[in-house]
Amino acid sequence: MRIVVPIKDNSGLESEVCEHFGRARYFVFIDVEDGKVKGSEVIEVPFKEHEPGDLPAFIKEHGGEVVLAYGMGRRAIAYFNTMGIEAITGASGRVKDLVEALLKGALKVDPEWRSKGDFGRHEF
Repeated sequence: MRIVVPIKDNSGLESEVCEHFGRARYFVFIDVEDGKVKGSEVIEVPFKEHEPGDLPAFIKEHGGEVVLAYGMGRRAIAYFNTMGIEAITGASGRVKDLVEALLKGALKVDPEWRSKGDFGRHEF
């Protein structure tokens, strides 16, 4: 499985989740086998501005299967759904902690994330 997380900086597993999926400059791609992290890589978003669907396509091209994010626009979620990629929203904190919680079945997310920001904009 390949988990993808939008991050605030290029610190990989030690980075914090970027609050707005569409404004992240970096994504960390985490490879998981047999319930354990086997590796990770940080990839900078290759475009400064994007249209709806560009980031989901970028993630699909890099093998993403599950996206952990805090806030995400409805169209991005719809794109992921059509691509067969699971989008989990409301996740915040350090990437390493989130992935460990997800793998243990103990991930806690903020169900009220949508009311805490404007997640339909695409500006950086």
